[in-house]
Order: sequence, then structure tokens, then C-alpha cells
Amino acid sequence: MLTRNDQTVANAVALFEELKDSPVRYWGFKDVGLSKHDMESLVRKMNTAGKTTCLEVVSLSESEGLRGARLAIDLEFDILMGTVFYESIANLLRDTRVKYFPFAGEVSGHPSILNGTVPEIVHNAQFLEAKGVDGLDLLTFRYSGDALQLLTEVVERTAIPIVSAGSISSFERIVDVWHSGASAFTIGTACFEGRFVPEASFGENMMAVWNWLQSHELDPSGQVRKVS
Repeated sequence: MLTRNDQTVANAVALFEELKDSPVRYWGFKDVGLSKHDMESLVRKMNTAGKTTCLEVVSLSESEGLRGARLAIDLEFDILMGTVFYESIANLLRDTRVKYFPFAGEVSGHPSILNGTVPEIVHNAQFLEAKGVDGLDLLTFRYSGDALQLLTEVVERTAIPIVSAGSISSFERIVDVWHSGASAFTIGTACFEGRFVPEASFGENMMAVWNWLQSHELDPSGQVRKVS
């Protein structure tokens, strides 16, 4: 994600142009931080490069969620992540190319945090699955309770893709997400802050994560190990 602290970075267009030939397939950004013109230019470049494109909307009202959904449709994103679930948003996206991955649980603040008990969030995830969403955006490490218990239970008790979004800032957290069985995770701020390769660029941090993922696997016992 070309975002830092829940906002798209100002040089996102130039940064993607520099990194578009990387093997990283999934790219995205927030609906705040760039003008609509720059967002249109950026997603067009991503689509032309054959990337799968994600727009994440962290605004929480129905009107802001609808605005984000219309933007995702108009600019031809593949996935809309975030928003509080509303029937109006789901109906707007139905029969379009855009898949809908709303937030699971009660989300508040900016940067966003996840509230509620594990059972409450699991119940909400199951409710959203029954509503026909394509997947869920779970703010695992923005949760004040037992984050790993939460992620594991949501994954185990739903049958749709779960994306762990926010505050993935170490290889240890990537391992935790892997163990949970979640389908994917997002990284933005941590790569800009050099959490994986200190004092290195966003691109170098991004590729460090990509290379790590290619060189590790889950063994039959469920442990992550380095591939020889």
C-alpha cells in the first residue's frame, strides 16, 4: 500500500512508476492524500502494469463509503477495502468488477482502531459473510485485545478471504498472520519507516518482504521454515 499513517503518500505516482516492474502483484492506496486526477493516473498505471488494484476507504460514514465505492467503480479498481458495511454500498458494487472487503467489527478513529470483544467481532464477520461480501478487512494489530486470537477465530469461523490490514511491522507479525490462515496482509507505513531494512527505501523494504515470502514456507507441522 502506497500509504503512510492511513493516507496516500504525495509521491505515490512517481514511486509506483519507479517500482512497477517489480514482481509484487497487489498494489493499493487510500482515498485520501491525492487529488482525483492523481488517483486516476495512479490506478491506470497499476492496471496497465497488470497489477491487482485495491482502494482502501477508512472513512466510516455511509455517504463517505458510497463516495469511495463510486470512486472504485469509476477508476476501475479490482477491490474496495474498508468502509463500514452498508447495504447501499454492497448494492452499488453488485454486478460491477469491484470486489467488496469491508471492515469487520466496530472501527473508529484515524488512524483506525478496532473495538469490541473477540466474539462480537467474529459474529459481525459471520454476519457480513452472510450478506455476500467478497472478503473482510480485519484490523488485527489495531485491536487492543488478543490480536492473534481474534485473527485466528475470524479465519476459522468464516469461509471468505480475510485480509489482515494495518501495523504489519515485523517478520514476526507476518509469521503470525501466516499461522492464522489469513489470505493476505497489507503493508504501507512499515516499509516507509524502514522496519524491515533500516534506513533503506520503501522499495528496498517492500522487496525484502517479498523475497522473505519466496524463501519461506509452512512445513507439515504448521511451522514457518526457510526453504533450502
